[in-house]
Amino acid sequence: MELPLLRLSALIALIPAALIVFRRTPRRDLVFWASLGVALAGTLAWVYVRQSAGWSTGISTALWLTIAASLLIFCFISALSKQAWRWTPLLLPYLLLLAILATAWGQAPEQPLSGGAPLAWIGTHIAVSVATYALITLAAVGSLAAALQQRAIKSKKRPMISRLLPSVADSEVLVVRLLLSSAIVLAVGLATGMAIQYLETGALMTLDHKTVLSLAVFLVLIVLLLLHFRTGMRGRAITRVVLLAYLLLTLGYPGVKFVTDILLA
Repeated sequence: MELPLLRLSALIALIPAALIVFRRTPRRDLVFWASLGVALAGTLAWVYVRQSAGWSTGISTALWLTIAASLLIFCFISALSKQAWRWTPLLLPYLLLLAILATAWGQAPEQPLSGGAPLAWIGTHIAVSVATYALITLAAVGSLAAALQQRAIKSKKRPMISRLLPSVADSEVLVVRLLLSSAIVLAVGLATGMAIQYLETGALMTLDHKTVLSLAVFLVLIVLLLLHFRTGMRGRAITRVVLLAYLLLTLGYPGVKFVTDILLA
């Protein structure tokens, strides 16, 4: 199968999962898992084929890796939690939008993978970075779900999207767990990044834009978690901070690639 056709197939595979929750009686049943499995299989197949032809560092691959990691983690937490699957109306359309952008930018020029560190270190660092971004993506979606539910409660109206989403309390519990996982994984990512930097230059850290934004996200996560566990901070405050962390990480990960591969190409 030619690469453009396989990439298009990965995009199409996301559509059923993005629409399945809008059934008359949405539930976490065999149909739900089948549609999610198709989306995950299509995405992973495309990422594997694309990367097996040589490591790609472009924005299109970065977005597809984000989609694959987000789907994989979402499947995991949906299997463990009775409420996480109800984020589907927000998460899957968003991932479908990312896939459309990734497909549109599939032919964008890429910067070569550089550096003298061992490939295992670089691969570990990339995997940890992608996992961090996927975790915070899910946390941002959960925070948005809680915010929409809070707005529905205050307005005393129940739009369709509100009936599909989990309760505020359920979303907030899941979001805190995702943020805690994000902080741990991001700490590992910063450590592997420092190791790679040391192997390449002999210095532990270079304060470039990506490093500064990653450190800012880590600081935001730590402060947010401390405030939550010590003061019980929740609601709009936690939603805004989570979205801020997501914005910072977006600027540091796909944002940089968008500038270098699209704007400056």
